[in-house]
Amino acid sequence: MRIVLASGNAGKLKELGELLAPHALELIAQGALGIKPAAETGCTFIENALMKARHASRESGLPALADDSGISVAALNDAPGVYSARYAGPDATDRDNNARLLAALRENGSLDADQAPSARTRAHYDCVIVLLRHPEDPAPLIASGRWYGQITGHPAGSHGFGYDPFFWLPEQGRTAAQLSPEEKNRISHRGQAVQALRLQLEHAFE
Repeated sequence: MRIVLASGNAGKLKELGELLAPHALELIAQGALGIKPAAETGCTFIENALMKARHASRESGLPALADDSGISVAALNDAPGVYSARYAGPDATDRDNNARLLAALRENGSLDADQAPSARTRAHYDCVIVLLRHPEDPAPLIASGRWYGQITGHPAGSHGFGYDPFFWLPEQGRTAAQLSPEEKNRISHRGQAVQALRLQLEHAFE
């Protein structure tokens, strides 16, 4: 079944494609269909995910899958949250966003001179996935996941994207970017959300 993915993020397309492959769902990036991104004006991950999925479904005439996710840091009053992808500005790169995050933690004293992760840099990733069968679907499938960690000032790893090189996992003794794609898919916020979505998929298109 063809489903349009309401995202232009190559990392998300790859991760979600791998996670949903067992269900014979073919994800097509909305950009490949000439669909421009929807405005993300919601205050929560679920609001943004619904907006994006509804826009992509309406424009494509296909079922649509949208993921809205981000990182929240306790010492920054849960910022950047829904603004994670544009924390340093509307055209910010991953490098720009990470630089702003570290600067904010240094400014409020949460990140010490040695830049080691600690209880003062507690953070978590959130992910909400929405699947709409059609634009006016009154009962969309909604699933979520949360992944806990800490922020480190010493980036490490070459996998993943976004804040992954700075997202330290105490239980693993590694950053998210040091996990293999298979490891990350098993335990990440997005992996958890997809697992929850899978439980709803069996009868979704009957």
